[in-house]
Amino acid sequence: MTAKFKRTVLFTTIVTNVLVFCASCNSAKTSKESLATTTFLPYTDPENKGDWELNPHVSDEFNAKEIDEKKWYIVGKFEGGKPFYKHPDKPNKKVWKGRAPSQFSGKNYRLEGGKLILETRWEPDFPFSPEIRKPVFGEALPYENITTACFIGRNEFKYGYIEIKSKAADGPISSAFWAMGERLEVDFFELFGGTGNPNKKHLDSQLWWSIRDWNKPVRGKPTYTEKKDLGFRVADDFHIYGIEWNENGMKYYVDGKLFSEVTAEEVTAWAKKNRTKITLPENYNGYVADRPISLWLDQEAFPWHDVPKSKEELEAKSPEHLKNDGVLDYEIEYIRVWQKR
Repeated sequence: MTAKFKRTVLFTTIVTNVLVFCASCNSAKTSKESLATTTFLPYTDPENKGDWELNPHVSDEFNAKEIDEKKWYIVGKFEGGKPFYKHPDKPNKKVWKGRAPSQFSGKNYRLEGGKLILETRWEPDFPFSPEIRKPVFGEALPYENITTACFIGRNEFKYGYIEIKSKAADGPISSAFWAMGERLEVDFFELFGGTGNPNKKHLDSQLWWSIRDWNKPVRGKPTYTEKKDLGFRVADDFHIYGIEWNENGMKYYVDGKLFSEVTAEEVTAWAKKNRTKITLPENYNGYVADRPISLWLDQEAFPWHDVPKSKEELEAKSPEHLKNDGVLDYEIEYIRVWQKR
């Protein structure tokens, strides 16, 4: 094998194997795959004019028999009949249990048909935490009735092209793809696929994304956010969401087309215009998306939108043959992250 070939990123699907070669690992991995030969490149850059290199440590095709727990921390795995919340890499840091009334359960997922499926369940008998704490945003509520799923990436990266192919849950629950860094949050999307509230029908086709600063005095409020209509119901089919992220700003693509973009300077200008109730330093930089992040996948109850009060409300939009299982699915076909060579 030549040195030039080793440096070339190939993520190739063959009838029986996927061969992964990358500059950072210089190794080959095999897993069963479907027919056809494919080189994985950003959906918006099939000719790789950006000279992108796939990062295998944070990308996942979800086609194995089990979740790669070297890549993902599954929140709320069970031990002794109860869920426990301890991050394997940060054992002394408090782990979020989810947005009440929903609570994260380590049982709420499955791998099926080459996809990761996160589950929201109507589960009143779950051993819910008795904790009632006042969240940063919203009112204090007990954990009850609803369990959801949360996966946290264990490997960090900085800058690149981030792509997910997914279909939101068709019900009054969020299907989210986001990231956390040091005092930083980037919400790539928080989709609310199927509300039962007639006054909130627009949420079924709305993309909500944000950059949030968790330093004082901002404390988690957006330094930039957008809510835009996508032109389709997010729970009807799979779509490809792509984010190009660098030190100059972000570009957001949906199904290969540029949907939104913002520069670092525009983020700061937005923050200064919209955070008027906070005294910001004169030299404040709102573009805090300048540090490594780890990816998150989860579902949450959004009390300010619509919280189901029964299993029937949770599953109101489910197909007839699935309306009694008490489960809503958020489906992810893949997550891929490329970076500059």
